[in-house]
Amino acid sequence: MKLSGGRGAWAGGGKRLFDIVVSGTALAIAIWPMLVIGWLVRRRLGAPVLFRHQRPGRDGRPFELLKFRTMREARDASGKPLPDAERLTLFGRWLRETSLDELPELWNIFKGDMSLVGPRPLLMDYLDWYTPEQARRNEVRPGLTGWAQVNGRNVQSWDERFAHDLFYVENLSLLLDLRILALTAGRVLGREGVSAEGHVTMPRFDDEVRAGRARGYDRTVSGDDRT
Repeated sequence: MKLSGGRGAWAGGGKRLFDIVVSGTALAIAIWPMLVIGWLVRRRLGAPVLFRHQRPGRDGRPFELLKFRTMREARDASGKPLPDAERLTLFGRWLRETSLDELPELWNIFKGDMSLVGPRPLLMDYLDWYTPEQARRNEVRPGLTGWAQVNGRNVQSWDERFAHDLFYVENLSLLLDLRILALTAGRVLGREGVSAEGHVTMPRFDDEVRAGRARGYDRTVSGDDRT
């Protein structure tokens, strides 16, 4: 399926202008709700209020992603953080299910680190595990939402997620972005696909690659060279 709508003009500057206008307006509207959420995070989870993490942006360049914290700073006797499932609180789970934890990413969008729509920013650790085809997801700015997020979010396989990301890169357009934004509203209201079974979000990609190699399948080699 090919969705078009002026890729050249959209990718050449229209998309960035749209991001600035929409994220700036959204920040102005959401400032008071964000202050309330920040206060609740501080009361229930303590400081810091924001989760800051290095993520790969366009062309793999790192940037600092901002989100509201959803987990407790709980550690075991050796000082190692407890598993995510044990640190995620009911309040934090609610923030994730409603996607309110991602409101600070509007600042990332306004600054130009991210876009409203694009492949979600994954972990820096994953960059060395991508096939050349999978790495194409970094040809565009990462997004607050994306084609993968409205087609399964965290309950799809990694292969499906990368296929959706590549579809977006190859079909980038105003019409596709507007379609994704409209679908996102429904997914958020329905709280769909927040987490894979048995995981806070979904299994780690690098762990899945290692498991595949242990079974004799190397997904970091593309095409017919895969074993």
